[in-house]
Amino acid sequence: MAKRLFRAILAMAALGGTATARAEVTNTADNGFTVQHQAVIAGDAEAVWKAMTAPSRYWNGDHSWTGDAGNFYLVPQAGGCFCELIRTTSGDNIKSSEGSVQHMRVIYAHNNKMLRMSGALGPLQSEAVTGTLTMQLQPQGQSTVVRFTYKVGGYMELPVDQMATAVDGVIGEQLARLSALFGEGQGDEPAATEKPSESDENGGAPDPDQG
Repeated sequence: MAKRLFRAILAMAALGGTATARAEVTNTADNGFTVQHQAVIAGDAEAVWKAMTAPSRYWNGDHSWTGDAGNFYLVPQAGGCFCELIRTTSGDNIKSSEGSVQHMRVIYAHNNKMLRMSGALGPLQSEAVTGTLTMQLQPQGQSTVVRFTYKVGGYMELPVDQMATAVDGVIGEQLARLSALFGEGQGDEPAATEKPSESDENGGAPDPDQG
């Protein structure tokens, strides 16, 4: 199963990512990387939040351990799990399933504004790395600017540059699939929006690492 996930993530790198409005590997180092994607979604923040926190609706099942996106679930509150059930039948639940996988853990949740999760996705799970995915929503008229930023750091045997490109494609794909839930035209360049300040990225509060 891990090999299938690894092949899927590398396939995304070969395709060169997705067509969201803004996408790039913003930083790479010997021990990690940052990728960021941004798009305008034709829905208000509440509607986008509800969709975003239901990964079974848009997260590609190719990036699951069971091959079925219907096994994903997310509890959007601090300590909540972005997890996947290992089911024998579609009727299996948390108690009756054969097992489960934690993809990420929620460390910050502010309804309709920001979700932040910690976890190493896909083949990164077997490496000694940490990953932080910040999903931000900013109202823009009748639409919502959505930004996904994923930062990975630590020790990994996988080639950093190769993984940065691959993960960039995977994160971009999920934002594109979320956008697709709200119709066409999500590839348009967003109106000028300022990059969030340090306090914005921390939910309006000072970064605790800054004292």
